[in-house]
Amino acid sequence: MRAGPKSIGIWALPLAILVLAAAVFALDLGGLATRLSGLEYDSYQHFQPRPYESPLARSGYDVRAFDIDSAAIAQYGNWPWPSDTLKKVTDTLKKAGAPVIVYALALDASDPASPQRFAAQLAPVPENDAARDALNKMISADENLALSFQGIKAVTGFALTDSTGDGVAPVTAKIVVTGADDPLSHTPQFAYVARALPLFEAASAGTGALNLPVDPGGVLRSVPMILRVNGMTVPSLDAEVLRIASGKAALTVHGAESSIPALDPAGRITGISAGVFDVNARRDGVMAIYFSRSQTERHLTLAQLNSNADLKNTIVVIGPPGKTLRTPGGMRSVADVHAEALENMLLGQSLSESAGYVPQLVFLLVAGAALVLLFARTGPIWAGVFTLAMIGGVQIFGWYLFSSAHQLIDAATPALALALAFIGGVCARGVAVANARAALRRSFADMLPTAVIEKIARDPSMLRLDGETRIVTCLSCGLRRYAELGEAFKEDPTDFTRMITTAMAPLIEAVLDHGGTIGHLGGDSFVAYWNAPVDDGEHAIHACDAAQYMTLAMATVNEQLSHERRFDGTAFAPMEIGIGISTGAAIAGGFTARGRTTYSVTGDCTTLADSIRELSGQYGPAIVVSDDTRKAAERAYAFLEVDFIAAGPRDEAVKLFAILGNPLVRASPKFRALATFHDHIFQSIRSQQWDKARGLIEQSRNLSGASQKLYDLHLTRIDWFEKNPPGADWDGAFRPILK
Repeated sequence: MRAGPKSIGIWALPLAILVLAAAVFALDLGGLATRLSGLEYDSYQHFQPRPYESPLARSGYDVRAFDIDSAAIAQYGNWPWPSDTLKKVTDTLKKAGAPVIVYALALDASDPASPQRFAAQLAPVPENDAARDALNKMISADENLALSFQGIKAVTGFALTDSTGDGVAPVTAKIVVTGADDPLSHTPQFAYVARALPLFEAASAGTGALNLPVDPGGVLRSVPMILRVNGMTVPSLDAEVLRIASGKAALTVHGAESSIPALDPAGRITGISAGVFDVNARRDGVMAIYFSRSQTERHLTLAQLNSNADLKNTIVVIGPPGKTLRTPGGMRSVADVHAEALENMLLGQSLSESAGYVPQLVFLLVAGAALVLLFARTGPIWAGVFTLAMIGGVQIFGWYLFSSAHQLIDAATPALALALAFIGGVCARGVAVANARAALRRSFADMLPTAVIEKIARDPSMLRLDGETRIVTCLSCGLRRYAELGEAFKEDPTDFTRMITTAMAPLIEAVLDHGGTIGHLGGDSFVAYWNAPVDDGEHAIHACDAAQYMTLAMATVNEQLSHERRFDGTAFAPMEIGIGISTGAAIAGGFTARGRTTYSVTGDCTTLADSIRELSGQYGPAIVVSDDTRKAAERAYAFLEVDFIAAGPRDEAVKLFAILGNPLVRASPKFRALATFHDHIFQSIRSQQWDKARGLIEQSRNLSGASQKLYDLHLTRIDWFEKNPPGADWDGAFRPILK
């Protein structure tokens, strides 16, 4: 029953959970880590959203999302708008002074009212040739829209897919990579490009990817800045707008080598810059948006356009109506998401997200190892305190980084992993304790108190079967005149067995109720001990407590049996018990055989307790203790010296004392008088003053608490000593009675 095997069971499950959590964290299996961290980031932004600020003063540009609301649909018709309607909107925005217009929508299909479409539908007959030529020479609505891009910086988009499309992206920007050999290894890869119509691409000041990927939980929390298609690096729509706003021809991708090559060897992206604008980026080239609450100042309505709105130095984003995305800032339109992303970039207020999973993974592994060690060494209480401290610490640290530096780290996944590891450890410990409890009950249900079994089940190291030396208090209890009782009931063995069981059961219960361990159990006697296998600092007192209760229990049993005998007419002599208690060093341990474990205590004190119990009948009182027990329990009981006799295991002399009551008895004048007389009696005997001893004994007979049987015993011994005088070196102990 050592601690080792059980400890393995306790720490094995949390260790397995930590290994699984590390794999989930590092590989983002099932998107679990992304979902957890995303929920935490959402809560951060819910409690502390970005204060809205126009970027005009800092960057020279304001940003507006053009809302295609009911008024716009009433004026221009239902969506999707044809090219001539988009031209009207573009012209209106140009008139209002907008220098940059961003088309955050697919312009990949020609206008259905295009003259060229009508020309293609004419029957191929000579009569239609003139009409076909005339239609083909007409300027289409698409061409008119492309022409309307003149005088402004129009930014259009293309969609990256893995299904179908073109193999080459129409990139206007130059992309420069610095800082690492290959920082783009984590950048999302695509196979095809769904491009806008060539005439729109040619008329645009810049083009970028329209992709707005959402996290596994369906929430858009970030926008890509850099993507790749067929090995070609392309900017996102927002990155291209930033380049246009900077007035530069190139976007610079800043890279860095891995901080821990052994765990994460690939390079990573640290940021994107265009001119004076620097943007924080995740290792995969994604910018985390710091969302503000929905702001009317960011939106541009048709009513504002019709009232001659001043859009000088304003970037206007046009997006498809009806399509909304769930964000930490609530449901937002596509145009609103792009406008918020542009505000983040122009103000330099985007969130700086962790460079990867490595720092959090290191924290998880270190904290997890400490948690497992605590489980194995100290148990769940300190492990729980440590887990709460680590979870609280990483959460506070995560909030501090967000609120003070606008930096995001995934604190949720390590915190949840630690919590699950702790729960797993608690469950494993619960199973281990239940198994240990069951095993202990099988082996020790009749020996140990329930509370002791529970303690050992929780800490198996308390039960040391390999042996140890302990100071214990041993109690030996037996029925007096057992052979006479057996002879009296020889014609009725069933009734005899029932009577003995009735007498012994409450005596054993008294021991268990007072924390004792039952050792040897015979038909008429048993041995119990305290301070083994679990520590008991008051073992001598508890043994005396149990003995006191045993005498009361015996009185109750005699009353019950006497009542039964009155009805059946059988003569009944009350049963008596003798109790001997001794305190001293003993070897405690046990062994296991055939699946059953036993525990025992062996030492001089156990032998002495048996001897005292056998002698107790000649003194009168039921409970007699050794001098060592008297010294250990003296503050709780009144002890009276009753003998000095060679009763030790090696015939050594020992003083014996009877328990006469509690400290109140000890303080009473009657007990003090009796104790004084007894001191003088034994002093007289040891000094061989036989007449003086007789006189003191006769005076003591009349005192309260005196035992006539005890005094008769000592008078008999005095007579014997007078006839057989001890030598000059006599120690005062009586011996011949044991020969």
